[in-house]
Amino acid sequence: MSYDIYMVDPATLQVIEFDESHQFIGGTYAAGGTTEAWLNITWNYGVFYRETIDLEKGIRWIYGKTGAECLPVLEKARDQLGVEKSSDYWELTEGNAGHALIGLIAFCKARPDGIFKGD
Repeated sequence: MSYDIYMVDPATLQVIEFDESHQFIGGTYAAGGTTEAWLNITWNYGVFYRETIDLEKGIRWIYGKTGAECLPVLEKARDQLGVEKSSDYWELTEGNAGHALIGLIAFCKARPDGIFKGD
């Protein structure tokens, strides 16, 4: 189980495509990278996102919001959790959860007007 999180263009509501591919690795990922503003994050980290982003919605708090709105919240959560990841992506650690936010933060910086959708 996981969160499939996309950032869409506010005018077209189509998934944003970047000029260069990225290799943000989540629960699933595109071999060789992808140009889509897409990231898959395991539900295992949900407890950490409820503690640092939103008590009720967790990471889903970003859905329907712009990159500009989400950036400070995601950066604060990343800073609280840290980014030291385990060799096991699935291991329930604060660092793994924080590291997974790096891709979403990059999307926010690249397209502050983009809107997050997911699940």
